Amino acid sequence: MTDMRRTVLWVVFTMSLVLLWDAWNKHNGHPPMFFGAGAKPAVTAPAPGSAPAIAGSAAVPAPMAGGAASVTAAAAVAPVGGASAPAAGTTFTVTSDLIKASFDSAGASLVRLELLHHVDQNDKTRNVVLFDRSAERVYLAQTGLVGAPDLPSHLSPMQLVPGATTLQDGADELNVRFESPVMGGVKLAKTFTFKRGSYAVKVTHEVQNVGTTAISPQLYQQLVRDGNPPPGESSFYFTFTGPAVYTDAAKFKKIEFKDIEKGNASIDKSADNGWVAMVQHYFISAWLHGDAAAREFYARKVDTNLYAIGQLFALGPIEPGQTRSFTSQLYAGPQEEKKLEELAPGLDLVKDYGIFTILAKPLFWLLSWLYQLIGNWGWAIVALVVLLKAAFYGLNARAYASMARMKKVNPRIMEMRERLKDNPQQMQQEMMRIYREEKINPLGSCLPILVQIPVFIALYWVLLSSVEMRNAQWLWITDLSAKDPYFILPIVMTATSLLQTWLNPTPPDPVQAKLMWIMPLVFGIMFFFFPAGLVLYWITNNVLSIAQQWFINRRLGVN
Repeated sequence: MTDMRRTVLWVVFTMSLVLLWDAWNKHNGHPPMFFGAGAKPAVTAPAPGSAPAIAGSAAVPAPMAGGAASVTAAAAVAPVGGASAPAAGTTFTVTSDLIKASFDSAGASLVRLELLHHVDQNDKTRNVVLFDRSAERVYLAQTGLVGAPDLPSHLSPMQLVPGATTLQDGADELNVRFESPVMGGVKLAKTFTFKRGSYAVKVTHEVQNVGTTAISPQLYQQLVRDGNPPPGESSFYFTFTGPAVYTDAAKFKKIEFKDIEKGNASIDKSADNGWVAMVQHYFISAWLHGDAAAREFYARKVDTNLYAIGQLFALGPIEPGQTRSFTSQLYAGPQEEKKLEELAPGLDLVKDYGIFTILAKPLFWLLSWLYQLIGNWGWAIVALVVLLKAAFYGLNARAYASMARMKKVNPRIMEMRERLKDNPQQMQQEMMRIYREEKINPLGSCLPILVQIPVFIALYWVLLSSVEMRNAQWLWITDLSAKDPYFILPIVMTATSLLQTWLNPTPPDPVQAKLMWIMPLVFGIMFFFFPAGLVLYWITNNVLSIAQQWFINRRLGVN
């Protein structure tokens, strides 16, 4: 058993990573590594130049008692009799200091959103495009009215009111207004307010009753996108892509596309608070309404490989000649944790650290503080690992001291094993006698390291999830969220891992000894394709561990 100490350590550590990875994959709707995956939705892109068949306005929900709206039929997302949506209308482009947005005159839907301060990782000449309606991708933000026949929906024609469409120098905000013709006795106006320095767009709906009878319309806000992963996603690690819903009662809940496909999506149907979102690696879009107001949530399949998440509000009775205003926010931008916390309760949870959130959040806070102090994310990662190693110095010292003593007595163990190889019981007794004489605890090197594994896995998810790593430079690295273009960091990491193996006691069993040398090579190959920031953190940990272990070995007279 004691001969297996190092093997057990590596196996536990490796399997912890593998099982966590597999659990994370399944948690985020990706195929598991060990069991059969469910069928994935078909990937179907619309034909070039055509509008996707998204959402007619057929199913009109009946108001419930008290004015809350029913979304039994998922309101405004069901195509009429399977008919395709009408062709796209005129597109209008609006530009602020942070985003470039394209609106379709059909419903004033947001059909393209370019983030001007975030460069695409696959093509450095382009910016990140979040919303899109192209032959490759469908990702849209839509709103409209239901509750009576022929009310303005996200497919209804709307006119852009003349005015500025670019945020001018010195201006703090830009208002862009769209108005519908009279439909069903209602005229709908949508005003989008872009604020300098903000990815949150204020969206005000004004519903004017120009008819002769009172109406009780319902307003829906939805995000529609295909089920494809974002372009450029790594095959070596996975992050969640899909809808999410938050309420104070049920908290944050992610919804897998495959559950929507099967009709198994489970969400709270109604609440007087909460929000809906579409989440992908580093970025998010979300409809936010902070005031207490009855709302109902829905998630459903719209078309082949096309899904919607939305919320529906009852606007209450509007008498003839009256106008009812309703204001919300549409956030579409990076998952910057502090800013998301300020926008809405629970919105920061879209940056999902999984089961290690309780450790990851303070680690991110510390990493951010170090960045403010140092001014470089790469050096902040190095400094954070230094602080963690200092915090665990005592635990590591005991572990390395135990390893050093094991290495010192290893020649005696090897000789004894050879001499007593035909008598396993006596071999075990002799081995335990040697350990007692040398005051060695066979598990002494395992437990301190096992205690630290959750902390370093939490740090792994912090670095993997933080949008701040995108395009962050460090020495020759131009993007800490992408792989090292010259593979220098993975090579150094592999070399330091092999050096650590050399410093550790060699297992008596030849197979175990070979395994100890193979494992660093396996990890090294994997890390060739991991983000540079993650590899930098691992190298720093390796170098500090080597330094501490070498010092202890030398102090105890172990070569």
